[in-house]
Amino acid sequence: MRVLFVNWVDWADALGRGGGVAVYQRNLARALHGSGVQAVWLSSGLAHDLRGGAPRWQALGRRPGHYTIANSAVLAPGQLAWGSPAQLSDPATEAAFADFLAATGPYDAVQFDNIEGLPAGVLAVARATGARVVVALHNYYPFCPQVNLWHRERETCPGFDQGRACVTCLPGSQTGAGARRAALAVLWQAERLGGPRLVPLAKAALVGARAGLGLLRGLRRRPAADPAAPAPVPGAEAAAFAARRAGMVAAINAHADRVLCVSDRVRMLAAAHGLTPALLQTARIGTPEAARFDRTRARPALTDAQGHLRLAYLGYMRRDKGFFFLLDALEALPEAMAARLHLTVAARRGPPEAMARLEALRARLAGLVHVDGYTHDQLDGILSEVTLGVVPVLWEDNLPQVALEMHLRGIALLTSDLGGAQELGNCPDLVFPAGNAAAFADRIGAALDGRIDLGAYWAGARAPETMERHLAVLHQVWQPH
Repeated sequence: MRVLFVNWVDWADALGRGGGVAVYQRNLARALHGSGVQAVWLSSGLAHDLRGGAPRWQALGRRPGHYTIANSAVLAPGQLAWGSPAQLSDPATEAAFADFLAATGPYDAVQFDNIEGLPAGVLAVARATGARVVVALHNYYPFCPQVNLWHRERETCPGFDQGRACVTCLPGSQTGAGARRAALAVLWQAERLGGPRLVPLAKAALVGARAGLGLLRGLRRRPAADPAAPAPVPGAEAAAFAARRAGMVAAINAHADRVLCVSDRVRMLAAAHGLTPALLQTARIGTPEAARFDRTRARPALTDAQGHLRLAYLGYMRRDKGFFFLLDALEALPEAMAARLHLTVAARRGPPEAMARLEALRARLAGLVHVDGYTHDQLDGILSEVTLGVVPVLWEDNLPQVALEMHLRGIALLTSDLGGAQELGNCPDLVFPAGNAAAFADRIGAALDGRIDLGAYWAGARAPETMERHLAVLHQVWQPH
């Protein structure tokens, strides 16, 4: 069986881009080795020539089976393509994709782990070859050009409002698209010509591309320089975003054989956004460490011998991840309750005000440890005494890797009611409404007072998916008969 996997970045990317999806594909590549499945990997949206040019496909470096679409009309990651109509259709990019399929195929299945970096029209191109077309929802790009339903970098999306919410989310639309493409081209050339020696330059170019987009977020659209140019049509931008979402949903409904959702929460949101329910299937990603869940002894209690609760927050000091909410909630806790908490924060240093607030908590808590970033190998030590993990996300985080890391180590999870983390423990007693400090305090109080039944928690907890079980699910999707 031959399967093509598509993502905006290659899983062996020298700059380590791609986050959890790249990790997923890397794990998948290892698991597929010797399985009888010939895997081919295609990326798109990052490779651009300095002088421009028509979209084309080419081998990526010296890795057999790794390819890229260069000069795609759709930039990647998704936010860099903000407002571009090419996200729905671009004949030249679709032709390059069709040529790639013809030259390297045929494929039994094409699995799009992201559509970022390509027009949605490639779904029809893949379907026309006779391959099974699978779309995996690792994020919300088909519904949200911001990819994560996180509005104006400060709150979960309040509602689409027929595209008007998108207009005010990241103002600027296509302004600066040329500069973003040029920055990606510099990055691409640095990677190709200089390899590791020019990685710092490549990283600087990438930062520049993102900074250019960030600058646009605070700018209003300027009037056209040409007085003869037509005036902006009221509502046109909103209509374009509405057309984008409708077109993405229509393309998936028409051309996908199966849509894989990494959690039940994602499947529910996908249906709510218009994807045909019969296409949707929850398929939790596998983890190579799943076996440790069965051999790890769960924490016997939420409190230690002194009656203290030992909390851990892993990840990033970001608003969407709930870090600043966590500071708010801990600052608001009654003194007697706060004095029974030990907090471990494993995250890179945030802005000075965040660090000052974190340090100020030291006087209120029974203990505070800050680990300035970590590697996977350090997690066992960091979490050795932790009894409760905190995942207070403020957005619909599909399935946070940090939640899985703590779950695998026998640590119960206190989560918000957004995203897929709550499905690991499957325990309403340790779930609170996102952003609700009073509800958070109530659950902390229940943990301190012994009102959480840990036996029931672990009896209902969901075992992580092994790579073997995940591959068995994929085989049924790729070749159902």
